[in-house]
Amino acid sequence: MVMILDGGMGQELVARAGKATGLWSVQALLDRPELVRAVHDDFFAAGAEIATTNGYSVLPDRLEAHGIPERFEELTELSCQLACDARDAHGSGLVAGGMGPIGFSYQPDKAPPAEQAAEIYARIAQLQLPYVDLHIMETMSSIDQARGALMGANVTGKPVWLAVSVEDRNGERLRSGEPVTALKPLIDEFQPEALLINCSRPEAVTQAVPIIADWGPLTGAYANGFVSIEAAFDHIGATVDLLTSREDLGPRVYAEFAAQWAKDGATLIGGCCEVGPAHIKELARRLK
Repeated sequence: MVMILDGGMGQELVARAGKATGLWSVQALLDRPELVRAVHDDFFAAGAEIATTNGYSVLPDRLEAHGIPERFEELTELSCQLACDARDAHGSGLVAGGMGPIGFSYQPDKAPPAEQAAEIYARIAQLQLPYVDLHIMETMSSIDQARGALMGANVTGKPVWLAVSVEDRNGERLRSGEPVTALKPLIDEFQPEALLINCSRPEAVTQAVPIIADWGPLTGAYANGFVSIEAAFDHIGATVDLLTSREDLGPRVYAEFAAQWAKDGATLIGGCCEVGPAHIKELARRLK
C-alpha cells in the first residue's frame, strides 16, 4: 500500500505570496503563517497522508545570515504547530519534522563535517520531539551529509526518514558525485525507517529508486519540477526565482512517473518543489 506524502511547501508559498526572498519558506513563518497552514490544509484535502513541517530552511546558518538567529526555536516550534493544527483539523495523518541541508541545497561541499552537523540536527530534533511523529532529513546530497543528518536525528528515538538528492542527469549518483550504492553501509549502520529519493528531476528519481528498493527500509520518492538547478543558485541568500519550473510536468504526467516508482518498490510517494496540491490529488487518485 502506498502512502501519499505532501508536495512542495516552499514553492507553493512563493506562488501564493507572489514573491521570492532569500529566506524562502521561512519568510511565510515570519510574515504570513496562515499561508503555511493553508498549504498544509490543501495538501491534506488533496489526499496527502502526511504533513512535513515547514522547517526545511529553519536552520541556524540561514537565520544567522539574515540577522535573526534568536528566532530559531520560535520558528521551529511554529512550523511544527502549524502542521499539527492542520493534521488535527483534517482528523488523520502524520506529521514529519522536516530538516534541510546545512550550508545550502545541492551544495554538499558547503556542509559542515558530519559530527558538527549532527549537533545542529540533534538540537532541531529535540525541539520537534513534542510535536512530530517522525523526522525527515531532506535533500541530503553526499554520504557525509547523510551521516550527519542520521546521527543528529537519531537522538530522540522517533522514526527517521532519510531523503537524498541525486544528479539530474544521472540518477545513479548523489549530487556529490558519489554513487547511490555507497549509501548502503550507512543505511545498514543507522537503519532509518525509510530511504527516499527527493528534489531531483523525476527522470533521475526513476533511475535511483530501483537501486535502493531492496535495501530494507521503506522506499520513497518525491521529485521536483525544476528544469535544472542553475549554477548561480549556490549560496545562502540566493532566491528561487533563479530556477525555472517545467511546463511539461502537469499532474497526469507526474503521476505517470510516480506509478513507475510504485512499480519499482516505492511505497512512500509525494512531491517536492513545484509539485502542488493538484499533483497530490492525482497521485491519490492513481495510487490509492
